Amino acid sequence: MSDDRLIVAIDLPNALAGLELSQRLGDSVNFYKIGLGMLTGGGLALANELKDEHGKRIFLDMKLFDIGATVEAAVRGLAQFDHDFLTVHGDPHVVRAAKEGASGTNMKILGVTVLTSLDRADLDDGCIKAGDIHEITLERAAKALEAGADGVIASPQEAAMIRALPEAEGRLIVTPGVRPSGSALGDQKRVATPAKAISDGADHIVVGRPIWQATSPRAAAQAILDELS
Repeated sequence: MSDDRLIVAIDLPNALAGLELSQRLGDSVNFYKIGLGMLTGGGLALANELKDEHGKRIFLDMKLFDIGATVEAAVRGLAQFDHDFLTVHGDPHVVRAAKEGASGTNMKILGVTVLTSLDRADLDDGCIKAGDIHEITLERAAKALEAGADGVIASPQEAAMIRALPEAEGRLIVTPGVRPSGSALGDQKRVATPAKAISDGADHIVVGRPIWQATSPRAAAQAILDELS
């Protein structure tokens, strides 16, 4: 049986490869993330097919960022497909615009805090203010939630701190950067195991390469589900 706490990231070249992966995973996985990397390869069509024809839940990881009017229009267009989650940057003006665009629908807006592939040196390169990366993530999470976000995206290393925020009560925490024990880190820098992420307060974990790069993606997914249970 599937467990919706596990979201599998379909970071593959095109919709056909993504559909093949979902078929290999079968009923072991019910929740999929489709991001920018597949957008030009039929990602939105795949999202709609997985939802409408196979009954899967869908997380659109678009990380939208623009002026408010543009974000609102983009979100309104995406919301018509009735998917579950959509990411935008956690800046308050972006979150507010996204919530307006999603109004009247069930799609939840998740604010991105600090990407799990970044560390303090990366923030310095991007001219982000000085300070501990975990504290900056916590501050961005609080601001996104205050602006009305239904939840936030953060590394599992910050899940417990965010869960303790008063603003986080009843809101979602979704953690990429989750790696089963023994898995390669790839380009991720702030990681934790599936069980650790959930125990620290995450509602959902996102796992991609450790599943779709495995010889048996279904077995890899099942191992994570077994750890969660």
